[in-house]
Amino acid sequence: MSTLPRPTIPASDIGSGRLRLSDSRGTTVSRPLFMGTRAAVAELCAQIAATRDVPAPVATLDEPDLSTVARAIAEYRPDGVLLVCEPEEAHRFATAVAAFESHAIPVSQVRPLRTALPFALAAPEAGPRVYVSPGSAWSAARIDLASLINRQPLPIDRTSVSGMLRGRRVLITGAGGSIGSELSRIAATFEPSSVILMERSENALFEIDRQLGASFQSVPRRAVLHDVVDADRTLQLMRDLCPDVVFHAAAHKHVPLMEDHPSHAVTNNFFGTKSIADAALAIGADRFVLISSDKAVNPTSVMGATKRLAETYVQGLHGQTHARGTGRTRFSMVRFGNVLGSSCSVVPIWSAQLVDGGPLTVTDTRMTRYFMTIHEAAGLVIQAASIDNPTEIAPVYVLDMGKPIRILDLANRFLAAHGYTPRLIDREGNLILDTGMSSDLAPRAGQSMDIVISGIRPGEKLHEELAYAAENLKPTAHAGIDAWAGSPTDISLPTLVAELSQARHSTSPEAVIATIRRHVPEMYRT
Repeated sequence: MSTLPRPTIPASDIGSGRLRLSDSRGTTVSRPLFMGTRAAVAELCAQIAATRDVPAPVATLDEPDLSTVARAIAEYRPDGVLLVCEPEEAHRFATAVAAFESHAIPVSQVRPLRTALPFALAAPEAGPRVYVSPGSAWSAARIDLASLINRQPLPIDRTSVSGMLRGRRVLITGAGGSIGSELSRIAATFEPSSVILMERSENALFEIDRQLGASFQSVPRRAVLHDVVDADRTLQLMRDLCPDVVFHAAAHKHVPLMEDHPSHAVTNNFFGTKSIADAALAIGADRFVLISSDKAVNPTSVMGATKRLAETYVQGLHGQTHARGTGRTRFSMVRFGNVLGSSCSVVPIWSAQLVDGGPLTVTDTRMTRYFMTIHEAAGLVIQAASIDNPTEIAPVYVLDMGKPIRILDLANRFLAAHGYTPRLIDREGNLILDTGMSSDLAPRAGQSMDIVISGIRPGEKLHEELAYAAENLKPTAHAGIDAWAGSPTDISLPTLVAELSQARHSTSPEAVIATIRRHVPEMYRT
């Protein structure tokens, strides 16, 4: 029998949440015990340790005998047991299961998390499922989703990254977001002298600060509640903090929302970038990395166009200062597509829809996107930042996202992983035959779940791009990272800043969009 490391909260509070084991008895437990193979139990414990609103186990058992079970019941008084193993391994625990059930302690079986998705952790035919409340922090981002997109994550060269981060002060803006928080966690593994978490959301900042404190106790860190749009305060903070490496992940990213609020997109995505980039240059930071997007290429949306404007400013700033020899900061940008499990992205949305009983929503049967897991994307961003580029042109790095995936195929895989047969219908309730479904996505027999085709939203593309057709992408020394070898746009930065500054204070969304299009002429509207 093995027990969890001593908790940082009183033992009496370990089971403060509630976990519903959806079986024939509808059992709800607050003092669960985890039992199963050593690897599967360890994986589940790791997930629970980073999850709010779900009770930590009072004990864990791997390969228990009857005496171990009896001792666990007497010492830990569990009110429910999760047996974590593959179905074919369940027979190894039959004696222990019978012993728990003889003491009226219910046992529910789930498959290991690495092969499952959140909320419904096993197919119906595999036995009972485990559910958690949709509002909890049990997030799709905490589950390995690489198999959902059939992608083998690309590793990073830890030696080269260590040379950039070890013993350095690393600042991440938007540190509470999906990418920002993962950048923070990965950076902390390279023994930096400090990790500086800059975030304007109080709750998001608190959570990533808490997570880093729990997982990287030896790494100094500082949580800074701040909005980078405030240029004066940003410069003051940067002078006080003196970061060596800056990852700028803070941005507005939701396409339909930014269509309705273009001035907010300009303010946050362009002027937020300008503020932190100017400050990084002023204090002599070694490196500045802008997290960009595939939506910046031939943008159809306000969000994508403002990210393109942010790229333009960073390229211009780098070019001017390095041509004059007036700055030491090396600027770069990294573009990539969608990341699975990020806040308000498709998998968490589908998870919530599934918990609510469905249906799932997909905007268009033809829509495709590039996908990558959060961990892989953040790792490659840090890898790209480590590439030395002393030229006068700020590099634009493009991550190898593989082949685009049809969103409907992703939804079908998601439902199949939960044991559902997808049923495709339009907004009027008419059944649609999906002739494009590949044979490997054929639904399994089981309970059906509707997928409603809701229609493409303002600003959305059917297919994203990672680089302009005219751009010349060349491979770098690192797998999965290409670099743009072209020249940046020849533009007057003072004019760009002045016109966008005037536009963002306009009360007319149309006037704001007109100004954006004047500086991003390749922007077209859907």
